[in-house]
Parts: sequence; C-alpha cells; structure tokens
Amino acid sequence: MPVRALLLCLSLVATAALAGEKPCITYKAPPPAEDDRPVATSITVGPQGSDYAFKVDFNRPPWGDECGTRCANTTIFLDTDNDKNTGLKLRDPKSPVTGADLSISIQGQREYKDSSSFSVLRVKVRQYSEEATSVEQGSMLAELDLRRDTERINAAEKTIYLLIDANIGNLPAGPKVRVVYQPPEAKPIIGTAKGLNAPGANRVEIFKEGKLTNPMKKKRSDYE
Repeated sequence: MPVRALLLCLSLVATAALAGEKPCITYKAPPPAEDDRPVATSITVGPQGSDYAFKVDFNRPPWGDECGTRCANTTIFLDTDNDKNTGLKLRDPKSPVTGADLSISIQGQREYKDSSSFSVLRVKVRQYSEEATSVEQGSMLAELDLRRDTERINAAEKTIYLLIDANIGNLPAGPKVRVVYQPPEAKPIIGTAKGLNAPGANRVEIFKEGKLTNPMKKKRSDYE
C-alpha cells in the first residue's frame, strides 16, 4: 500500500477509534506570536482494546517546515485510575499533576545531518511510580517516531493521532482516567475520560497491527 494511502487509512482508523467521544480538554489559545510554539487546543482520549487512543488538535501544524525549529513540545498527563494515591507524588499534593501515572510528550523537532536537515515527530511515554517526586523521574516506557511507528502515531495537518499501549509497564487501570494539560503561561486544565475498565471499553479492538479489525459476531445459542 502506498505511504499516503496507508497514512490516510491510519488517520481514518484513529478517528473511528474515538468516534462518539467528546474532547475531555479544550483550550482557546491566544493569537500566536511569531516565535510561539504550536499549542494544543483540543484533546480527546478514549480506550481501544488494550490501548489509550488520543486525538490532539493544535492551533498550528505541530511539526514540519511551517514551524521550523519552534514546533510543538506538549505534554499530557494521564491518571489512569483517577486515584491521586498512586503515581507521581509531587511535593504539592494539591497540584493537578499529583497522581499522574503516565505522561505523553509530543515533540516536533528538526534533525541535522551533514549539510541538510529534516523534520521529525516524536512521542515520549513515561510512567510514574509512587517513588517519583518530579516529572523528570518517570521511567521511559516508549519513544515513538512517526517514521517507524506508523501503526501508533499519525499526523494530519494540525492533528496528531496516537495509540499508547497500556500493557507496557505496570499501569493501574480504572473506569475513568483524569487528563491534565498545562498550556504555556496558563493554568492547568483538567478533564476526565473513559478508562480501560469502563463498561464495554475492551469489547472491540479497532486497531491492531496497523489494520482495521472487526469484532467477531457471537453465535446465537440454539437454546435462546
């Protein structure tokens, strides 16, 4: 399958994965200055099988030639069991980030090689245990790159689609997740979304090995 067709397919699959889910976080970004990085304006999170699916909209393309060396550097925190007693333990127990079990950092970058340069899009996933007392102390679970991880990360204009494997690490799970995002020079924004243990969350695996899969229909019993 041609690369463009594959990316379109993945974009459609990721969109289907979050069909019916409303953004758990919205942010009205001020008009950007010339040197401002792209800012997330809408974040949608939902469970898909054993993955967390993300759809993150930005006010400008978050990576590529348009943003140059000032591309997105956005971190989303996820409290996967909506319990502040697990996960990150900041000194300020009232901080919205306290209790986060996972952080997802979306980074648009530019790499230089010899006399040329090219744009890259990376996503870093960290897990926090109860021993972690700062956001830098998380354990790196995964580093996704758009060039090689097309089954889990995709970009379409101003939108980034992600599938984060919840089986890596030892993440707690619950029926509800708490999502935290802090825009630049603004107060943190908190939202909630369905967790992996929400009713019906694991019933259908939409996205698997880069392919759209349909659930098998259950056979009706002869005694029904």
